[in-house]
Amino acid sequence: MSGTRILVVDDELAIRRLLRNTLERTGYEVSEAVDGADALRVAAALRPTAIMLDLGLPDRDGLELVPLLKRLGGPIILVVSARDATDQKVAALDLGAEDYVTKPFDTEELLARLRVALRGRGTTIAKPKILTSGELEIDFEHRIARRGGEEAHLTRKEFDVLSALATAPGRVVTHQKIMEAAWPNDHDRRVEYLRIVIRNLRAKLEGSAGVGSVIANELGVGYRLLVDP
Repeated sequence: MSGTRILVVDDELAIRRLLRNTLERTGYEVSEAVDGADALRVAAALRPTAIMLDLGLPDRDGLELVPLLKRLGGPIILVVSARDATDQKVAALDLGAEDYVTKPFDTEELLARLRVALRGRGTTIAKPKILTSGELEIDFEHRIARRGGEEAHLTRKEFDVLSALATAPGRVVTHQKIMEAAWPNDHDRRVEYLRIVIRNLRAKLEGSAGVGSVIANELGVGYRLLVDP
């Protein structure tokens, strides 16, 4: 992980210390910023690989920073905030954040989310021909999904939704983004239609492993295709 620099943006000293200690112990290089202006300055100078961004900053709303920071070398942005309202999560993700973790957080989960985001860097631009995680295998070229080596017979729409989730494996994809990908020509996109397709996908892909073993529901926000961190 040498050379992987993480910028921690938070006005609380205790949170910055906790994240610095956790990240450095794992082998990352860490820089800090205490507010929005400081974050933009440090990000412009150091071009970090990833940024852990609080939203409640003293000089400006963290949501405003997401697109501004994205322009500085395209860092991965992992929002780490006490705000847990659905509209805040959706806004951060739609603005370009890769993931969203609410405070208080478990450091091991946070590290796992970071690893997934780092590993999946660039997958929103070009998916691999085949994505494999555990018993799940998705063959994008031939539009086939297999679980435990056996083909799951998906409808066209089911595969479209699965493919939309697979553009960001391990990271949450909002309802809106999934529907734009799976229903590109429909003006009347309803989340109820998406829920039906997700229910069918789970029945075909999760089986005895149980609901949520392959596709996790981020309540009110979207869905996450679970992969090995």
